[in-house]
Amino acid sequence: MAADSEPESEVFEITDFTTASEWERFISKIEEVLNDWKLIGNSLGKPLEKGIFTSGTWEEKSDEISFADFKFSITHHYLVQEFPDKEGKDEVLEDVIPQSMQDLLCMNNDFPPRAHCLVRWYGLREFVVIAPAANNDAVLSESKCNLLLSSVSVALGNTGCQVPLFVQIHQKWRRTYVGECQGPGVRTDFEMVHLRKVPNQYTHLSGLLDIFKSKIGCTLTPLPPVSIAIRFTYVLQDWQQYFWPQQPPDIDALVGGEVGGLEFGKLPFGACEDPISELHLATTWPHLTEGIIVDNDVYSDLDPIQAPHWSVRVRKADNPQCLLGDFVTEFFKICRRKESTDEILGRSTFEEEGREAADITHALSKLTEPAPVPIHKLSVSNMVHTAKKKIQKQRGIEESPLNNDVLNTILLFLFPDAASEKLLDGTSSTDNSNPPLESEEYNLYNQFKSAPSDSLTYKLALCLCMINFYHGGLKGVAHLWQEFVLEMRFRWENNFLIPGLASGPPDLRCCLLHQKLQMLNCCIERKKARDEGRKTSPSDNVTNTYSGDAGKSGDQLGPDNLKDTDKEKGEVGKSWDSWSDSEEEFFECLSDTEELKGNGQESGKKGGPKEMASLKPEGRLHQHGKLNLLHNGEPLYIPVTQEPAPMTEDLLEEQSEVLAKLGTSAEGAHLRARMQSACLLSDMESFKAANPGCFLEDFVRWYSPRDYIEEEVIDEKGNMVLKGELSARMKIPSNMWVEAWETAKPIPARRQRRLFDDTREAEKVLHYLAVQKPADLARHLLPCVIHAAVLKVKEEESLENISSVKKIIKQIISHSSKVLHFPNPEDKKLEEIIHQITNVEAIIARARSLKAKFGTEKCEQEEEKEDLERFVSCLLEQPEVLVVGAGRGHAGRIIHKLFVNAQRAAAMAPPEEDLKRMVPPEEKMQNLAADFPPAAGRELILRTTVPRPAPYSRALPQRMYSVLTKEDFRLAGAFSSDTSFF
Repeated sequence: MAADSEPESEVFEITDFTTASEWERFISKIEEVLNDWKLIGNSLGKPLEKGIFTSGTWEEKSDEISFADFKFSITHHYLVQEFPDKEGKDEVLEDVIPQSMQDLLCMNNDFPPRAHCLVRWYGLREFVVIAPAANNDAVLSESKCNLLLSSVSVALGNTGCQVPLFVQIHQKWRRTYVGECQGPGVRTDFEMVHLRKVPNQYTHLSGLLDIFKSKIGCTLTPLPPVSIAIRFTYVLQDWQQYFWPQQPPDIDALVGGEVGGLEFGKLPFGACEDPISELHLATTWPHLTEGIIVDNDVYSDLDPIQAPHWSVRVRKADNPQCLLGDFVTEFFKICRRKESTDEILGRSTFEEEGREAADITHALSKLTEPAPVPIHKLSVSNMVHTAKKKIQKQRGIEESPLNNDVLNTILLFLFPDAASEKLLDGTSSTDNSNPPLESEEYNLYNQFKSAPSDSLTYKLALCLCMINFYHGGLKGVAHLWQEFVLEMRFRWENNFLIPGLASGPPDLRCCLLHQKLQMLNCCIERKKARDEGRKTSPSDNVTNTYSGDAGKSGDQLGPDNLKDTDKEKGEVGKSWDSWSDSEEEFFECLSDTEELKGNGQESGKKGGPKEMASLKPEGRLHQHGKLNLLHNGEPLYIPVTQEPAPMTEDLLEEQSEVLAKLGTSAEGAHLRARMQSACLLSDMESFKAANPGCFLEDFVRWYSPRDYIEEEVIDEKGNMVLKGELSARMKIPSNMWVEAWETAKPIPARRQRRLFDDTREAEKVLHYLAVQKPADLARHLLPCVIHAAVLKVKEEESLENISSVKKIIKQIISHSSKVLHFPNPEDKKLEEIIHQITNVEAIIARARSLKAKFGTEKCEQEEEKEDLERFVSCLLEQPEVLVVGAGRGHAGRIIHKLFVNAQRAAAMAPPEEDLKRMVPPEEKMQNLAADFPPAAGRELILRTTVPRPAPYSRALPQRMYSVLTKEDFRLAGAFSSDTSFF
C-alpha cells in the first residue's frame, strides 16, 4: 500500500504543467460573472413599447475583474421589464435569433432623449460593458484590443450568453466601444469609427448609404430596401426680441418717497439672467425608404418645416444668479463671522467706559425720581440716537454704515407705532397683508421654530437681510442691531410696549430671540401696570376698575369651570394683575390704597366689611360659588394670586439643569421640591389672607379639587351627609403641601415677594441682546429668513402652478422642520435647504422665461393658451417634448418664428414684427433655406435585413448609426453574419 501511494503522490505533483495562463484566467472570470448574473441562454422579452427607453427604469450592476495586474470593471446595463412567460424564459428555442439582434431593427425607440450612448446608437435593451477600472487608464494598442475581443468571443461561446458584450477602448472621453453578440449559428459584430474631422463625402445620406452597402457586401441584386430614420437638430441661442424681463430691485426707490418702507418686508425673487440659454429643435423623419428622398452634396429634400415629427428640449443656464437664493446665502455667510458688534463698528474702550458711568448715574437718578416723565409721541428722530452719534463722532458722518434715510425707513417699518399717537395705549399695529392667522402658511413658524410672519422678529430678519445685501453688508447689520438694542432699552425705560409681538408669556415654539423680545414685553407690561397703579390717586376709579375686572373674571371662572390645574388657577389672578403685579420696593407706601381696595371690593360684594376676630380679609377676587369654609361656615373667596413667572427656553433648560444637579438624595429631593413650590407657597399665602380662619382642606378644595374626596355617610341621627377628607397623597408624612401650608403666612399677593422680578429679567434680556454678535444674530434669525423664503417661493409658485415645484416645496418644508428644530443645526444641512430653495426659484424663473418666449399670455383663443401652457410645463419637467402638429402646430409656428427672427438678426435684417403676417407661398418657399441655421447635429440610422456572408446564408439584421456635429463624426455599426452557412 505504501509503495502504491508514493507514485500517486508524484503524479499529483507533476500536474501543474496545466496551470492556466493569465489570459485563460481572465476569460474564466468573465464567464464566472456572466454565470453569477444568470445571463446564460436566450431570454426573449416583450417587443419594445414606444418611448420605453426614456420612461422605463434602467438598472445596472457591477463587478471587478483583472487581467494580470490591470483592473477592469464589468457592468451589466438592463431595462427593467416583465417577461411574458417565466417558464419559457429558460427554454432554448431553436432558430430564434438573440433578443438584441431583433432590437437592432425596432423603430419604436430611435433617438431616445435620455439613455446610455450604446442604447442610442444600437437600440439595445440589455448589454454588458468591460472597461478599465481607473478613469485615466485606456486600452490603446491594437493587439490589446484584439486580445480583449478574443476574450469576449471565447467567453460568449463557452457560456452560451446571448447578451451583447462590449469592450471600451481608447480614452474614456471618446466613448469608443467594440463588441460582439453570439446566438445559435449567428453572430453580430459591433464596430465603431470616431473622427474629429468629417470627410466631405460622408456629410449627407448618399455617402453614408455607400459606406453601409459596401460594409454589408451583399451580392444580391436587387439589394433589399434600406430603411432610414433621420434627425436634424437646430440650436437657437439668440432670443432677440425676448429680453429677460427680470430687473434687479431699485435700491434708491426703497428709501425714496415713492415707495414706502414696507418694501423692506418683501423679499426679491427671480433670476438676474435668462435661466434658459438654448432651445434645441429636433426635426425627425422616422420612416424613410431609400429612393424616395434625395440628400447629397448638391441638393437635399430634408426641409425641417416638412419634417413629420418635431421635438424640443431646452438647455438650462448653469447656476443662474437668483436674487432670493443670493439673499439667503449672503445672510447665511454672516453666521461664519467672528467679529463682535463693537469690533465691526470700531468703538473705543474710552467711550465704552463713559457709557457705563453714564448708565450708573442714570440708574441712581431713576431711584430718586418719583415717576418717569411721560413722552406722548415717540418720533423717529428720537429713535436714532446714541449709536449714530458715537459712530459719527469717531469716523465722520459720511462713513456711517447706514445713512439716516435708510435707517429711519427701517425703524418706521419695524416700529410703526413711532409715527402714531397710540403709543402709550400699548396698542400694536397689525399688517393686514399677512395670511389669515389659522392658515397653513401662517403656522409654518411652528415647524421651522422661527416667528409668526407678522411679528417684529420676522420683520427684523428681513430688514437685516436687505441691509446685508444692499446697504453696507456686515457693518450695516451691526449698526442696525445696535440701534435696535438701544430702542429696546428706550422702550423698557419709558414703558412703551414693543409692537408686533403676541401678548402673554414667551412662545416656546418660536426662535429664542423672539422669546427674549416677548419676555421683555412681559416685563414692560408688569412695570407699566405697577407704575400706573402707583400713579393712580386713591379715588373711586381704582375701586371701579378693580370691581369691573373682578366681575369679568367671575364670569369666566364660575364654580363649574374650576379645574385642578395650576394654569387655569393662574387665570384667576390675571385681572388683578392688570392693576398691580406684586410688591413694590417700598410697598408700605401703598397701604392706604390697599385698604381702600380691600374695603371697596368687599362693599361691592357683600355690602360691608366682614369683621373677623383674628384678621381682616385682604386680596379677595370674588366668591367661589356656593363653597363655604369647613370650620366656620364663611363663604370661600378666591384670592388674587401672582402669575407664574414667564420663562424662555434657555431659562427652562437652565432651571432643569439646576434641579437635575441636586441629585436623588433625600436632601436634594427636598430642596428641589422647595424650589418648585414657590408658586404654591405664594398662592397659599394669598388664600390665607383672603380667607381668615381657613384650613388646608379649604385650600385643596379650591386649588386641587381631586385631592379632596367626599363620601356620603350616615350620621348618628341616621341622616345621609357628605363627609370629606384629603386624598392619600396629601396625607403622606412630611408632605410638601402640608409643610408649605404651615410656613405660609396670610399675606395678600400685592405684599408678597414677587415671583417674577421684571426689572431683573428685563436687564438680563437687554444684556443678552447687547452681547449678541452679528454671527449669533444671524443664527437666531436664519429660521425666520428660511421661513420667509419658503413663503415667497410658495407665493410665486401659486402664480405659475407647477406640480413638480409643489412636491419640492413640500420636501423643503419637511426637511427644514427636521433640521431647524435642533438647537445648533449643521452648516451643511442649512446649505442644503438654501440650495433647494434656490433650485425652486430657478425652476419658477425658467417657467416664466418660457412663458414669455412662447407668449402664453398673448394667446387670444383659450384652447391654444391651454395647449401652450401645457407645452411649457412639459418642457420644464421632461427631457424632450413632442411638438403637436410639428411645424404646422401652434407651438411649432412660434418656434419657427423664433428661428426666423434669430436668422434675420444674424443677417442684420429687421425682425418680422407681425406673427400673423401673410406671406405669398412663392416667397415663403424662397425664404425657407434661410429660416433655420445649419443643423448643429445630424443623426441617421440605416437598417436592412440581408444574408451574410454568402447569398445562401440566413437573412440577418444590419444596422448603422451615424452622428455628425461640428467637431465630431461617429459611425456605429452592428453587422450580423451567419456562422453555420458561409
